[in-house]
Amino acid sequence: MSFRDRVILFIAEGFGLGRIHFAPGTWGSLWGLPLGWSLGYFHTLWWVRLAVAATMFVVGVPLCNRAARLRNTKDPGSVVWDEIAAFPLVYAFVPLDGPHQWIVLILGFVLFRIFDIWKPPPVRQCDKLGGGFGIMIDDTVAACYAALALYLVSRVM
Repeated sequence: MSFRDRVILFIAEGFGLGRIHFAPGTWGSLWGLPLGWSLGYFHTLWWVRLAVAATMFVVGVPLCNRAARLRNTKDPGSVVWDEIAAFPLVYAFVPLDGPHQWIVLILGFVLFRIFDIWKPPPVRQCDKLGGGFGIMIDDTVAACYAALALYLVSRVM
């Protein structure tokens, strides 16, 4: 395996967290918390969060496609870039500053994991698509569900 391929796997596997054998998606999703926290600095600029999400998605398609080929499987459990890339979307429309910052971050994390594991329609259908796009899109749709739920909860808070 080339150095380039090892770097691709390292990034796609969440800088090592995706290599944890028990619940790799959840471990890899932990990167969403510091990512969401850092996006809190753009509290009134929801479009920045969407731009970050779009950029991570576009980067993720070829990244996850190559990682899947290197792991010789359609959607390797160790590849968690798709989970990480979903978090700017999860937090796109809620305030991430102030006294409830960590509650919102953790709630967004939990909601995303629920929708990613549960896979309500059309998440399950998207999960069946192939290649890097298929790996990325199901988590993006799960992030949309989580973003809506988090927005509604934040309005109540």
